Amino acid sequence: MQKRIAIWAWLLVLGAAVLTTAQPEKSNRPSPPATAECKFSDGKSIHVDYSSPRAKGRKIFGGVVPLGKVWRTGANEATSFKTDADLTAAKVNVPAGSYTLFSLPAEDSWKLIVNKQTGQWGTVYDEKQDLARIEMKKQSLPSPVENFTIAFDRTAPDTCRMRLEWETTRATLDFKEEK
Repeated sequence: MQKRIAIWAWLLVLGAAVLTTAQPEKSNRPSPPATAECKFSDGKSIHVDYSSPRAKGRKIFGGVVPLGKVWRTGANEATSFKTDADLTAAKVNVPAGSYTLFSLPAEDSWKLIVNKQTGQWGTVYDEKQDLARIEMKKQSLPSPVENFTIAFDRTAPDTCRMRLEWETTRATLDFKEEK
C-alpha cells in the first residue's frame, strides 16, 4: 500500500513537472511580453501590454500581416489598453477603462481598433464589441525595425502620441486627455 502511494506521488510530481515545462515562460517566448506607458501632467496614464513579435527576415505587412484584414496588433494574448483618463483621439471619445487593441493595416492607410472585449487570446475578435475604428497617420521608416514596438511620446502636457513600428512602417495616433 505504501509502495503504491509512493508511486502515485512520484507520478503526480512528474506530471506537474511536465505541465509546467509544456508552456514556456512568457519572457522566453519568441514574441516576448512588452509594455508601453504614457503619463499625463496630472498623473493619469495610458498603459499598454502586448507581445512583441520579431520580423526574422520575413515580409511583414502584406506578408505575415495581411493588408485589409484585422490584425491583433502584436502576438499571443490580445493587446490590452488601459487608461484612467477620458481621452479623445481624432475627435473620437475613448472613456477611461480597459480595452483591447486591434488594427487594420492597408496599403495607404492604417486604423486603430479600440475594442470593448478584454482578456481574450489575440486572434479572438468580435467586431460588434468595437468602441471605435480610428484613422492613424502612416509613414515609412528610414530603416527596418526588427521587433514590433508600441511606444508613446508626450507631445504636450495633455497629449500622448502612440507609435506602432515594425518592418519599415510607423503608424501614429494622438490621445488627448479630456479634463
